[in-house]
Formats: sequence, C-alpha cells, structure tokens
Amino acid sequence: MQREKSKERIILGIDPGTLILGYGIIKQNGQKLSLVSLGVIKMGHLDDPALKLQRIFKKVSALVEEYKPDYMALEAPFYGKNIQVMLKLGRAQGVAMAAALNFDIPIAEYSPRKIKQSVTGNGNASKEQVAAMLKTILNFDETPEFLDATDGLAVAVCHAFQQNISSDSKSYSGWEAFVKENKKRVR
Repeated sequence: MQREKSKERIILGIDPGTLILGYGIIKQNGQKLSLVSLGVIKMGHLDDPALKLQRIFKKVSALVEEYKPDYMALEAPFYGKNIQVMLKLGRAQGVAMAAALNFDIPIAEYSPRKIKQSVTGNGNASKEQVAAMLKTILNFDETPEFLDATDGLAVAVCHAFQQNISSDSKSYSGWEAFVKENKKRVR
C-alpha cells in the first residue's frame, strides 16, 4: 500500500494569460490520470498591469495552498511578432512561477506544440481538439466556459505524460536552481 501512495502525485497546469489565465489540476496514480479541478482566473476587469500580476500571484498561491501540488507545469510563451504581448505573457508566467517556487513546488515548462503533441498526437491541433481529447483521457463531460481552462489542463496532462525531461522542457526545484540555470536572465 505504501508503494501505491508514492506513485500518486498532484500536477497543477497553467496556461498563462493577462486577461484570462487557465489552470487544470490532475491526480496521477501510476498510469491513471483523473481530473481534480479546472478553471480560469479572470483579469479583464483590471486596468492596471501590476494589479493583474498581483491577482495571478494571489490566486495561483491559493490554488497551491488548497491542492498542494507536487509539480507545476506551465506553457512557455511562444515567439510572436508583437513584443509587447510576449512581455506581458512572460510577466504572467513569471508571477505564476514565483507563486509555486514560493512554496518550493518544482516547475516545468513546455512549448505549446509539445503540449498539443502530448495530448492529441498532433502538434498543430486546435484548442477544441485538445479539449475533446482531454474529455476522453480524463473522462469528464462538462464543457468549461473558456478553452483557457482546458489549455491549463492540457499542460498538466502533458507533464504527466513526460517520463523523461525532454529538450523542450525545463524543470527547476526552486529559486536557486532557476537562477543557476538562467544567469543571463537574472540581474
């Protein structure tokens, strides 16, 4: 019985955003995955970018305190043409990472393509295809109000499927490890 317990882990997946941040929480017990929770953190009503970041930090911290995840997985910002959008997404991701690292939760990040590939087998799958496959994998029927929630859930499922850390993902066990691996990003 003790061995079974050691295989059980809770994974929090985050799809960063500055208007809507999606999250999904799953339980992995050996090869079996089950849905714990999914939802969104809305920030569209906030005009001040600093207040949006504060809301992300507080809400993600509350999720960590409530569900006590063993890991947090995030979607890495993809390269886009609009540098301002990239900067905002990077800030949202960084604040979510800080919330997990504040509780010593190891984090990993995956590219959008890697997440879609892991969940659907197709790195170019649509959000709707990802959501449909998640319903099959995790055996749930309800359709969330926002696809951002299933995107966050997809990140958690992707992390569960990764037995070995691939070159597409990075994992940190705390601030010290993050700083050590990212000297050029930290001043």
